[in-house]
Amino acid sequence: MCSALGQKPTPQVEWSKPGSELPKGRETKENYGKTLKIENISYHDKGNYRCTASNLLGKASHDFHIIVQEPPRWKKKPQSAVYSTGSSGILLCEAEGEPQPTIKWRVNGFPIENHPFPGDVMFTREISFTNLQPNHTAVYQCEASNIHGTILASANIDVVDVVPLIKTKNEENYATVLGYSAFLHCEYFASPKATVIWEVADEAHPLEGSRYHTHENGTLEIYRTTEEDAGSYSCWVDNAMGKAVITANLDIRNATKLKVSPKNPRIPKSHMLELHCESQCDSHLKHTLKLSWSKDGETFDINGTEDGRIVIDGANLTISNISVEDQGIYSCSAQTALDSISEKTQVTVLGVPDPPGSLLLSERQNRSVRLSWEAGDDHNSNISEYIIEFEGNREEPGKWQELTRIPGEETEAVLSLAPYVRYQFRVIAVNEVGRSYPSQPSDHHETPPAAPDKNPQNIRVQASQPKEMIIKWEPLKSMEQNGPGLEYRVSWKPQGAPEEWEEETVTNHTLRVMTPTVYAPYDVQVQAINQLGSGPEPQPVTLYSGEDYPSTAPVIHGVDVMNSTLVKVTWSSIPKETVHGLLRGYQINWWKTKSLLDGRTHPKEVNILRFSGQRNSGMVPSLDAFSEYHLTVLAYNSKGAGPESEAYIFQTPEGVPEQPSFLKVIKVDKDTATLSWGLPKKLNGNLTGYLLQYQIINDTYEIGELNEINVTTPSKSSWHLSNLNATTKYKFYLKACTSKGCGKPISEESATLGEGSKGIRKITEGVNLTQKIHPVEVLVPGAEHIVHLMTKNWGDNDSIFQDVIETRGREYAGLYDDISTQGWFIGLMCAIALLTLILLTICFVKRNRGGKYSVKEKEDLHPDPEVQSAKDETFGEYSDSDEKPLKGSLRSLNRNMQPTESADSLVEYGEGDHSIFNEDGSFIGAYTGAKEKGSVESNGSSTATFPLRA
Repeated sequence: MCSALGQKPTPQVEWSKPGSELPKGRETKENYGKTLKIENISYHDKGNYRCTASNLLGKASHDFHIIVQEPPRWKKKPQSAVYSTGSSGILLCEAEGEPQPTIKWRVNGFPIENHPFPGDVMFTREISFTNLQPNHTAVYQCEASNIHGTILASANIDVVDVVPLIKTKNEENYATVLGYSAFLHCEYFASPKATVIWEVADEAHPLEGSRYHTHENGTLEIYRTTEEDAGSYSCWVDNAMGKAVITANLDIRNATKLKVSPKNPRIPKSHMLELHCESQCDSHLKHTLKLSWSKDGETFDINGTEDGRIVIDGANLTISNISVEDQGIYSCSAQTALDSISEKTQVTVLGVPDPPGSLLLSERQNRSVRLSWEAGDDHNSNISEYIIEFEGNREEPGKWQELTRIPGEETEAVLSLAPYVRYQFRVIAVNEVGRSYPSQPSDHHETPPAAPDKNPQNIRVQASQPKEMIIKWEPLKSMEQNGPGLEYRVSWKPQGAPEEWEEETVTNHTLRVMTPTVYAPYDVQVQAINQLGSGPEPQPVTLYSGEDYPSTAPVIHGVDVMNSTLVKVTWSSIPKETVHGLLRGYQINWWKTKSLLDGRTHPKEVNILRFSGQRNSGMVPSLDAFSEYHLTVLAYNSKGAGPESEAYIFQTPEGVPEQPSFLKVIKVDKDTATLSWGLPKKLNGNLTGYLLQYQIINDTYEIGELNEINVTTPSKSSWHLSNLNATTKYKFYLKACTSKGCGKPISEESATLGEGSKGIRKITEGVNLTQKIHPVEVLVPGAEHIVHLMTKNWGDNDSIFQDVIETRGREYAGLYDDISTQGWFIGLMCAIALLTLILLTICFVKRNRGGKYSVKEKEDLHPDPEVQSAKDETFGEYSDSDEKPLKGSLRSLNRNMQPTESADSLVEYGEGDHSIFNEDGSFIGAYTGAKEKGSVESNGSSTATFPLRA
């Protein structure tokens, strides 16, 4: 407690501890600071404390000394040790406490005075040994005590003589990274003291040099390792009792390398940044390699940030929507079992500049003003330029326009101004990222009015009537008017005439003037004027009065026929005075009147072709051959076309025909083929015949000799070729011909049949889905024929039905024609009818008597046609995979069936009731019956119900 005697004014009391600080957190001041209370006092709180009281009249202090008593505690405890015979040693023991503790020594629990050793020196705090002997081996105890307690510490003293014992394992393998230090351990125990020598294995001299250092514990350190340091080393430990040795093996690994890219990137704000850490490490260390990322020394979580804006994927770090807070030093760290390395990159985030500030106008003049400003923060990207904008449009207030641009190093500019404008300025800073927001507008600056500085530009004429001039020009912008009351003084006169200028003043930017002549040149000038005066002297421009249509027509000199579809027309130019304007060119009109092939007249359909410029000939293409045409020529100018010339009549000669409309191989055999074709769409003359050519081709694209046949009958539409090679592929060409020659060919390919093969013929008529029968005229009466039924778009072998049918020959016709009149036939029919009646009677009688028979047997003998149909699933059984082809069946030569087209069910090709295909006697019903009887595998006749005409 510290009580101050002074009363007025009341003194202030402060406590301190000279030479140290008051106990923090454990001291409290009470009674207006006069009492200092220290809680949980310790030995360190002892010492002098000072109380200082002060007021305006002076200060006084008083010192207090605090003594803190406590039990003993160790300052230095005795340490165990191993000594060799004859060596020296020392045991130390120091304690502190209040009051000061007393020290006592014991040996194996007994007072040391009971075990004196010659030559040993004993003090209170230490025992000094000289000439240690084996009988010195014992447990030495130091006891410290005062009135508050006692503490005890023990130390083992061992006196032994042994051969060195190396504790480190022999043939231990070590590894370090190139350039790092290597540590080879050789921990040992030896008494008496031993020396340690390291050698390169199999070499007899110790390691020497500044890069080698042997530590007291026997460890060898090799500084700044190189590749040559790899190998085996021997550690020799030697004392008076003997020596020991071990071998250690050292491997040198390649140092880990890192490369972070991009290096020191500068990236605009809100963009995405991708950093990649490329690492290279020794193959033996790859399994221990770990990469991590940090920013400004703080390590990221393994996957990045919780919000997902920063994503870490191993060697890649991605920052989306980068902001100024992301700017800093990013480090990629690699850690292996032997080394670690970091590579840094400085990320700079760029932003648009802050807007300039503190705009100031000075040096105000009628046509200029000085504008200055202060630059804003450039956000890590230097300002390249400033854009100065102004607002002063009286017609559109609030519309800002660019006035000029200033280099980024400058912060002021002298601005050139226009008269009669109330200006306000703002500045925009620009850097590589973009533009800043505009600055706050400056004060207003108004310039006085003046006469116009310029006249209107782009003076032109527009006329819709002859002799008319509608003069137009670009009006002056509001910033160019220089004052109120803007008008335009328009002056004109005939070019080269001595007469005075005619003039008129208008407020808009157009003037209509009527002239006495058509398309005459005039000198025209337009001058701007306002209430303060006129603009500069205008420069005249040449304009022409309105055009009229040409008044005369050209004269056609002739039409030269170049070929059957092209003619050249020549004509005479019209006189210049009849053009009545600027001649744009000449136009040819032509139309076909009739065909010379059949004399048929054509309705008039006029074709037009224009030729620009001053010329007197032109080519007319794309005419029809062997036709009569009418042709006229006319001149045209900007106003339009003049009158047509008299029609010129000409005829085009014959030409070669177009290719025939089609060419088909309608029948082939082993050595013959029949071809059919259609007329060309355009004959282009009188048809004289056809040129038929054919040659052998094969899959290797080798071709045979080309054979030709001239078909001299124009009306012929088919040809039968003979003496062809069997099983050979041919290509056929057909050209239509006139007296002028033959046209382009049409081609077709087909192959002849092999020996013993049957001929194949295509039915040209379509078979409707609702048909149950279709008559076929056979090729050879009395012979076997293979019949295929295919859908329109299926491939050649994709038939849904095929069977072998034997037709009747001519010799059997008479037998069946009159069979109904033969007596034997009538008798046979009567016998059959009688037998049927008897059987019916027997069945009726048996039923009435209750006769029974097996239902199962009945079902087996007469299967339900509906159930059988359900099993077959109409059309479902007739796919390519289920069909068994006939033996000896031939590939269809139908060229119209494309394998790549859809092969859907027949049901998809029409609407209506398709159940007719399941009725008894239908096409599919017949095929089902034939299949059950095995007719598909037979070469005999089929039970198909196709009616054939012999």
